[in-house]
Amino acid sequence: MSDMNLTTSGKIMKDKHVRRWTEQFSEQMDVRLDKRKKLEESGSNPYKNGFKPDTKFSDLTAKYGHMTKEEIGETPTYKVAGRVMMVRDFGKAAFLQCDDGFSRFQLYISKQLTSEKGLEEYKHLDFGDIVYVEGDVFKTMKGDLALNAREFSILTKSIRPLPEKFHGLTDTELRYRMRYVDMIMSHETREKLRRRSEIIRFIREYFYKNDFLEVETPMMHSVAGGAAAKPFKTHHNALDMELSLRIAPELHLKRLVVGGYNKVFEINRCFRNEGLSLKHNPEFTSIEFYWAYATYLDLMDFTEDLLVGIAQNVLKTDIIKFGEHEINLKGPYARMTMREAVAKHTHSSMDQINDRPHLLELLKGTNADLKKAQGLSWGKLLVLCFEELVEAKLIQPTFITEYPTEVSPLSRRNDIHPEFVDRFEFFMNGWEIGNAFSELNNPTDQLDRFADQAMAKEAGDDEASDVDYDFVRALEYGMPPTAGQGIGIDRLVMILTDSHTIRDVILFPLLKKEHFFSEEE
Repeated sequence: MSDMNLTTSGKIMKDKHVRRWTEQFSEQMDVRLDKRKKLEESGSNPYKNGFKPDTKFSDLTAKYGHMTKEEIGETPTYKVAGRVMMVRDFGKAAFLQCDDGFSRFQLYISKQLTSEKGLEEYKHLDFGDIVYVEGDVFKTMKGDLALNAREFSILTKSIRPLPEKFHGLTDTELRYRMRYVDMIMSHETREKLRRRSEIIRFIREYFYKNDFLEVETPMMHSVAGGAAAKPFKTHHNALDMELSLRIAPELHLKRLVVGGYNKVFEINRCFRNEGLSLKHNPEFTSIEFYWAYATYLDLMDFTEDLLVGIAQNVLKTDIIKFGEHEINLKGPYARMTMREAVAKHTHSSMDQINDRPHLLELLKGTNADLKKAQGLSWGKLLVLCFEELVEAKLIQPTFITEYPTEVSPLSRRNDIHPEFVDRFEFFMNGWEIGNAFSELNNPTDQLDRFADQAMAKEAGDDEASDVDYDFVRALEYGMPPTAGQGIGIDRLVMILTDSHTIRDVILFPLLKKEHFFSEEE
């Protein structure tokens, strides 16, 4: 095909895409497009640049909100910008409610005070437009603060109408799919996601303060490992090799400890090819950190101090609410072995908990597959009893220790009781938030446990990992005694912001692909 034909073909395809998109425009959008055209014809760019606000609405409220009209008097000229969320037009004057991304404020347009150019621009205004105003502060007859618009400009013309002004997006699916609209309409959504950022910032600074080095490790792995999970697969064309998206950064971070970094952390994105739920998203954020010459006991103290710090410095309260529960973050936090927790919440003795038939009896009436449970070892039965009968009851912050070795392939065996490992999981609101242990640094033991995982994978367990021989080799050079932990940031933020679905605390949660046009087109 000639270059001319390619150009013609490309233009036809481009015109098709533009036509298909604009054909679905509503009558309201056509009206807005006409206003945009009139702005252009008057010599005004509907997408201006270079207009810089010099103050936030919240600053104006803080400075003048408590003053009377007389106390305010004459003020300096302020430059502000934001999105118009409401228009009340009285003919000769109008009040606009404007949102600058932090708070809302009134702008006053009048024939007496607003420049002729500004009034001309105002004629083409729509709810949702982004505007720039220069003016002074005053109080209305009702006692509300407002800004006299001496100069007024439309910076960005909004072509697509926003939802109904007072209720925002009521369709849950649309809220997550069009997060940008949800954030425009809902101050609560915007503040919740801002709070997430504040929590992550505090966590990062806490680790810096404690002399941890922040690092970045690969997201594409030739051997999936570091957790029991089914990975996402991809293919590298140039190297002609299969790769997995990271399910955990653990093994790479521990390689860094071998290399001489004694304190490392990574706030990381992980990917697990598993189902969606209120608490699960295939792509999620966690923090993993490793600390040489520390034990899992040190990490309990460290984790408690971190949570207390978030409560005091970010949340500004020790008591938070999640649904019907009140959770006390002040500390000290409860600490129990898994056996003690199962005994307490099933009213059993420790001797009974050590009895396999008793554990099977406890599982009757739960959601556990009793036929499958018959074939489980005592250690796996204990974990199953904990998951079915105890986990949901751990509302207050609680550390659960002494996990069976067989369910902890990367943990160090306890010196006195090798059937258990030096590990804890941290629970709050009945959810697992963190998982930590004194790390396994015996290469022979590690290879043996990798081999067990490989056997499980061969038998059909798609969450079991392959043998990472390079990691075994790294351990053979010697890794100092080390403790490490992973904390799920998404779940933690859910609890700290009283959010009942993980989608509420992720900016852009994974959704099914949207089809804009019918298949016939």
